[in-house]
Amino acid sequence: MSRRALRRLRGEQRGQEGPGLGQLGIDPGPERAREAGPPPPPGSRPRATVSNRFELIPAEESEDEPVTGEEQVDTRLIEQDTAGGNKEGNKERNKERNKEGAVAEDTDDRQREGEEAEQPDQMPASSNKPRKKKKKRKTKKTSAGDTVEDNDLEDIDSLLERLEDPSGLSLPSQGGLIADSRPLLYVEHRNLNPENELKRYFGARAVLGDQRPRQRQRQYVRSTWLTAPKNTWPRYSKTGIAMRLLDTRRGVQHFTFEHHREYQQVQFKFLDAVESMDPNNIVLLLQMNPYHVDSLLQLSDVCRMQEDQEMARDLIERALYSLECAFHPVFSLTSGTCRLDYRRPENRAFFLALFKHLVFLEKRGCPRTALEFCKLILSLDPENDPLCVLLLIDFLSLRAREYTFLTRLFQEWESHRNLSQLPNFAFSVPLAYFFLSQQEERPELERSQARERAARLIQLALVMFPSVLMPLLDHCSVQPDARVASHPFFGLNAQISQSPALNQLTSLYVGRTHALWKDPAVMAWLEPQTHEVLRMVEAQDPLVQEAEHKRKIRYQSAPRNIYRHVILSEMKEATAALPLEVTSQPVMGFDPLPPLDSIVSYTRPERTSHPSNESTLSLFFRSLLPNFNLQGDIRHDGDDEAGAGQDLNQGVNRLMAAMRDMLANIQFQEPPRDDNPEGDGDWD
Repeated sequence: MSRRALRRLRGEQRGQEGPGLGQLGIDPGPERAREAGPPPPPGSRPRATVSNRFELIPAEESEDEPVTGEEQVDTRLIEQDTAGGNKEGNKERNKERNKEGAVAEDTDDRQREGEEAEQPDQMPASSNKPRKKKKKRKTKKTSAGDTVEDNDLEDIDSLLERLEDPSGLSLPSQGGLIADSRPLLYVEHRNLNPENELKRYFGARAVLGDQRPRQRQRQYVRSTWLTAPKNTWPRYSKTGIAMRLLDTRRGVQHFTFEHHREYQQVQFKFLDAVESMDPNNIVLLLQMNPYHVDSLLQLSDVCRMQEDQEMARDLIERALYSLECAFHPVFSLTSGTCRLDYRRPENRAFFLALFKHLVFLEKRGCPRTALEFCKLILSLDPENDPLCVLLLIDFLSLRAREYTFLTRLFQEWESHRNLSQLPNFAFSVPLAYFFLSQQEERPELERSQARERAARLIQLALVMFPSVLMPLLDHCSVQPDARVASHPFFGLNAQISQSPALNQLTSLYVGRTHALWKDPAVMAWLEPQTHEVLRMVEAQDPLVQEAEHKRKIRYQSAPRNIYRHVILSEMKEATAALPLEVTSQPVMGFDPLPPLDSIVSYTRPERTSHPSNESTLSLFFRSLLPNFNLQGDIRHDGDDEAGAGQDLNQGVNRLMAAMRDMLANIQFQEPPRDDNPEGDGDWD
């Protein structure tokens, strides 16, 4: 509010001086009385006094001039009516109204002095009210009891990070010791939101736009971490999915999803829709059950094949929202101590939805968020790694520039997981050390140590996997020198002699991460290391022979989780190297390559069909209508359904009998014969 408007509200004129102590009803004392001047003449009208002198703005909080004027009486009464409500406020209003009438009637000074004597006793209590309110605005207290100033107030995400530590100790949100103090697979809630990463790149205004006022008008929805519900989604209701805690062993909690009976019926209808090979049947099923997870996953693949990436991503996010709403109260995404068994079909949808979601995030340009989802998938089953995200986590770490995390993962897991035997870790870890050595903000000692480790590890990688170099240079459009190109160690023989399983791993790595090697500084670092490896080969170093022996013994056949990862990644180079036993069987997007030792909790009712005993006409109708069944497939779910099924089959049998009679009565007329059977005419 401007000063001019404030003066009008107070009833002041421009250039008016502030009220003296006598006007406030306080004895100014002999020295102040001399400065205030002589009293007004007895016949003149007394000057207007401030009605509520206790609500004056404190001098330390106001930059405007003091308040006087007769118009302030009404405004102060209005403020007391809205802010008051206690008995003292009512007494003050009555006194002010009486005083206003006394000023109009020109009462004597003795009555005014009696009223003024009562007011100073209440002055401290009433004058403290606005100060207390302002102090409440200034400071806020956290749950830990610490007082935080508004200027230094952290965002809600950083405060939640202090509370989500399972050990009860508050962890700093910034600093260099985070990677060492937290668990390796610790997941941060704020990094699961791609908008936070986009805000760091483009700013909040460019990302949010005009979404803020719309969110205020949005109806209340459940708050989730994995994805944010959208206004365009159907209203969520219970789908029949729940999560149950199986047991707790050595501080690790094992959970599983469960399908209730109504969800099982929808699942059976979904399997029928998949067998019909018609996506419209899945769409109809989703219209009736908008949060059926497997239908969302399968339809997302259909939309992605039709180049509708936005709809495909939206369906995956809706599947994640449906599954998160079914979480157990003690299931934690961040602790890294919650497990899900992929052998149970009910749990596979959660793994697949997370994997497909992180693929969309990486394509969207959010590698840091995709890395967080990759860590989440790995924490659900780190021993078995059913989707083999270890083949992907190094690429996401390099893209997100999380070099410290990648090197720490390699150091902690190398002893029991042999990560150096995977081509992606063998090449990505030295590349991460090289990037660390290029960071000028690090001390010179750390940079020199990183350069030494990068040189040693890249030499070991080239010795162990020589077939990676030439395809990698080819993808980077780099022509090697004559010595490297003509040497048989890196030549075509290195690619032909390796096993198909190793060929899949190398092709997958080159096709996925070749863009990270295009940096001229990286190529300048790689060239002398390659010549050093050639020197080792020519000197017949024992490491070269040992690596060749390992390549022949290992990598005979890839495990099933690697095949599953190659199928989900859809890398052309790796998919072409899949064996025939994998490509010959049908692969469903909602459950690609299910485990051979699955733990089945409920089974689909079997259909009694005998296509070998069917007639030719019956097979013809089955080709036209995939759901046609002549053998009487009656479900015993109830008497009504059984009766309806019998009537339907009876009608079909009558129709078939009528068609047989019609076909039996058909007589074929022989075509007319010409008198000249040989014919000597010309072709028209």
